[in-house]
Amino acid sequence: MSEAVKSGIITKCLGGLYTVETPDGIFECKARGIFRNRGDNLYTGDNVEITNGVISGILNRKNCIIRPPLANLDQLIFVVSTCSPSPNYLILDKFIAIAEYKNITPVVVITKTDLGDSTEIKEIYRNIGIDVLEIDYGKPETVTAVREIFRGKISALTGNSGAGKSTLLNAVDPTLNIPTAEISKKLGRGRHTTRHAQLYKLADGGYIADTAGFSTFDTNSYDIIRKEELAECFREFREYNDCRFRDCSHTCEKGCKVIEALNEGKISVSRHESYCIMYNEAKQLKEWEL
Repeated sequence: MSEAVKSGIITKCLGGLYTVETPDGIFECKARGIFRNRGDNLYTGDNVEITNGVISGILNRKNCIIRPPLANLDQLIFVVSTCSPSPNYLILDKFIAIAEYKNITPVVVITKTDLGDSTEIKEIYRNIGIDVLEIDYGKPETVTAVREIFRGKISALTGNSGAGKSTLLNAVDPTLNIPTAEISKKLGRGRHTTRHAQLYKLADGGYIADTAGFSTFDTNSYDIIRKEELAECFREFREYNDCRFRDCSHTCEKGCKVIEALNEGKISVSRHESYCIMYNEAKQLKEWEL
């Protein structure tokens, strides 16, 4: 007699074995061979169906990122420290562009506010409408504020190695007990403590994925944004898109509304610099890479 179909969410993928959480409990499953034959990859965060202890169906995804393989994210939390390591605005802007491209809500959380000045980070990203929170472990209300943004959502954390992602997660939900690593004073960055993408169920509701830290960032590993699509991924550019030329790159052209806004202080210099670097990188893409 065939077993009833169960629905659930993949919380971990490791070595061809999938941990699936359902209303009836947690199951360790393999997937039907048809997915492999069709080239359909299963990601942590996928909503799936289980029949007779085997994953038999994948429900539609609203989004996914390739590295780490995560699906159906509501928000990406960018953990940025004021120092050790210092903020890397280019990498942060590349991540935010991917979030915008994928229709994932970007959020910035600033750590080590007792060791450095967070004013510039706050001004840049709050001015473009991104939620920015500061965490100070000596002030419980700041931990509560961060905890609230996770409630009922599927979120992923990312940020420079050593910025304090795992420490932040353990403060938000102490039951997680995620391993942390000391910052290497010699290298100026932390050791990677996260080995695979895994969703942790939070006590207050929702799931969080702790992802490996980064020191460099290849946007194309997450998705390819064409140069003509890039401006839409910078939300503050959108109201200035009616330039003199329809194919304006917004990098240096005379009559460009974005450049005018930049010169008037309505767009931050660092954000526009990040855009120009990303635009020039996108120009180098070959047609077969798209």
